[in-house]
Amino acid sequence: MTETAPRPTLEAVAARAGVSRATVSRVVNGGEGVREPLVERVRRAVEELGYVPNQAARSLVTKRHDAVAVVIAEPETRVFADPFFALQLRGISKELTAHDSQLVLLLTEGRADHARVGRYLAGGHVDGALVFSLHLDDPLPELVQRAGVPTVFGGRPDWGEGNRSVYVDSDNRGGAREAVRHLVGLGRRRVAHITGALDQTSAVDRLDGFRDVVVDADPRLIAEGDFTPAGGERAMRLLLERCPDLDAVFAANDLAASGALRVLRAQGRRVPEDVAVVGFDDMLPVAEQTDPPLTTIRQDIEEMGRLMAGLLLRALDRRGRPLDDGPGADGGSGVVLPTTLVRRASA
Repeated sequence: MTETAPRPTLEAVAARAGVSRATVSRVVNGGEGVREPLVERVRRAVEELGYVPNQAARSLVTKRHDAVAVVIAEPETRVFADPFFALQLRGISKELTAHDSQLVLLLTEGRADHARVGRYLAGGHVDGALVFSLHLDDPLPELVQRAGVPTVFGGRPDWGEGNRSVYVDSDNRGGAREAVRHLVGLGRRRVAHITGALDQTSAVDRLDGFRDVVVDADPRLIAEGDFTPAGGERAMRLLLERCPDLDAVFAANDLAASGALRVLRAQGRRVPEDVAVVGFDDMLPVAEQTDPPLTTIRQDIEEMGRLMAGLLLRALDRRGRPLDDGPGADGGSGVVLPTTLVRRASA
């Protein structure tokens, strides 16, 4: 077994810099009151010796763990199969890394996992939490509130009037309106909608956007999906059984649209000649590789993740001020990003 060299100590850094141990502690832990020449000497000594601060000791001084929990309210089979989560995690990770903070990923497979996540958050392991992909009956918001950690949510919450939860979302309703208006503008008369999981606010908002344009829509032209390719396939088969004369489909996300395209092709429907298709997300690994390439509504998923992390980090830096006292697009509590139509060959 190879022997390892002893780790440099705070005392060794102090001796190399020619200052007291207390001065080194203040510098490496972000304290104030140290003159700049001494700060530079300490930093140079830290670099020369390769000193790494003890995180436990540092936390006692700074009251920070430099770690953020990212809680995704989905099983791992869904998270690792859906590019949406990878894009959002990339944005979160970039922002946390830029501020020298660690990402701790927590997934929920079932109710037992909710309790585990609640205990972890309440145990003082992280400075705050980023929570997304919530469902309406999800116990996570209550568990997070009970844990007392600052939290930013991904997606518009729907937990009653007066709720001041901080969140980042896209203009789901406006984007859906733009998608359906595009189809109507192409001269389509029988526009169908494949919804997302209707226990999530994004799916409800996109359905509302569809209904804003297709007023008094035939209920047979609306089929519930679940934001997955398989859900899109099931919904598309049902729509064709109910309304074989439909000539356009707006799917609640790109994955559902990809499933719908497979069913249309299998049943001999040409896209876009017979049926025009529009998705939502503009996830390039999906939208550019469907047959034909997918016209869709673009939301900046990576930017949503970056903004969630940025909001949380800024709140933590304010030390004690409420998380929802900053500017936002919804009375200080929400940031809603715009969406845009990206035209490709499917519509």
